[in-house]
Amino acid sequence: MLSLPAPAWWSRAGRRLLVVPLALLVAAGATSAGAGAVTARAPASKAATPDRLRYDVSLRGDADGSHWTGRQRVSFRNASDQPLREVYVRLWGNGDDKCGTPDKPSPVSVSEVLGGTAGHLTVDCTALRIALLKPLARGQRTAVSFDVSITVPRHNARFGREGAFRFLGNALPVLAVHDAKGWHLDPYVSTGESFYTLASDFRVRIDHPSALKIPATGRTWTRRGEPGRTVTHSVALRVRDFAWAAGPFRTARDTSPGGVRVKSYWAPNTPAAGVRLNRKDGLAAVDRFGKEFGRYPYGEIDFVMTKEFGGGMEYPGLVILGTSEEGSAVVHEVAHQWWYGIVGNDQYGAPWLDESFAQYANARFYGWDTRTCWSDVEWPNEGTALTNSMAYWAKHRGEYHLVYSAGSCALASLERTVGADAMARPLKRYAHDHWYGVSTTADFKKAAQSVTDNDLGPFWKKHRIR
Repeated sequence: MLSLPAPAWWSRAGRRLLVVPLALLVAAGATSAGAGAVTARAPASKAATPDRLRYDVSLRGDADGSHWTGRQRVSFRNASDQPLREVYVRLWGNGDDKCGTPDKPSPVSVSEVLGGTAGHLTVDCTALRIALLKPLARGQRTAVSFDVSITVPRHNARFGREGAFRFLGNALPVLAVHDAKGWHLDPYVSTGESFYTLASDFRVRIDHPSALKIPATGRTWTRRGEPGRTVTHSVALRVRDFAWAAGPFRTARDTSPGGVRVKSYWAPNTPAAGVRLNRKDGLAAVDRFGKEFGRYPYGEIDFVMTKEFGGGMEYPGLVILGTSEEGSAVVHEVAHQWWYGIVGNDQYGAPWLDESFAQYANARFYGWDTRTCWSDVEWPNEGTALTNSMAYWAKHRGEYHLVYSAGSCALASLERTVGADAMARPLKRYAHDHWYGVSTTADFKKAAQSVTDNDLGPFWKKHRIR
């Protein structure tokens, strides 16, 4: 996500300065890091679970894409040694509106639960506990299913609308993660991401009026539906979320030199120069980052562009971009396909692991001069660290830009400390080792230390990477 004031140094050698108001495919089964790529695994007793999730979803939209209803089934395995007795469904779409009011209920609701017994909504109506019918032993699979109702809120946001266009980011319910820290039932934050999910398979059927175009996560194709309607099918394997948009978009298709299909969707009033620049830079970025971090594995990515959307928001295989004549944050959002999408992290617990890394990639792409950027960093107090969680940043919103600015500066400083070639090796290795998995700050520190004989302890301390 990029929705922040840009610090001054970003413009020194950059091609453009983005200043926006403060306030994300099909995998063929092979990883781009090579056929032998592996995902780091925790001991079974501490393993993140439920895992190997498969979401089968069928949705039907109304005339303008404002309301969607359907059925969702989630099958999963217990990866832990401990019996799994419950799961939690996260209804992130309720994050801004919370539990609503009697006259205006929450935007996302589930009902008619099968496979378990539903409890009451908690965490401001973003979490629903489902007690399983019987304990699930390690290695066993089961499924829960439910009806889902989604009403797009009227504000312009990642789950929201702009004119005739609807954005459905974080609208589809997903399962929470249980790991060594217990269930992750963190609150929603609007200035960043709270989301922590495991790589999953989605098969989604979207029935909609033919006048609406539907960009979506995954590899999509369409079939004729009832009179005046079209069915968009999507298959997305080993992704962390599923998002889509709806509206009378204009469209174009490109293929990068590396073979990635790029589908562009934009509102008619989006500046044409910005659309052209996004298509150009987005194509270049997906190939460049594929060479630097490991080949993009999903085959397809969609760019959704409008004039008034604030900043940018990433989802697997789909990014939403507020676009001016000078383009948008397309390169930053494409970088997120690796840093959060492919190489996962707990976005609430360690947001720097995706935002700082995406912004570092963005700076490298544009060739920004970062040699003196660390001197521009001002730390408000000793409690401010790059590695703080969203619990801290939500209380100190004016400092959140440090995750982007200071974070990318720190990684650039690390590159100068260990050398450009040495930096490239641990980054690619780090991505390889956590491909489709979940990474931590400790994992990255270990990867960086492996390429130098110098103790990096003082570096981490200086750059507040704790």
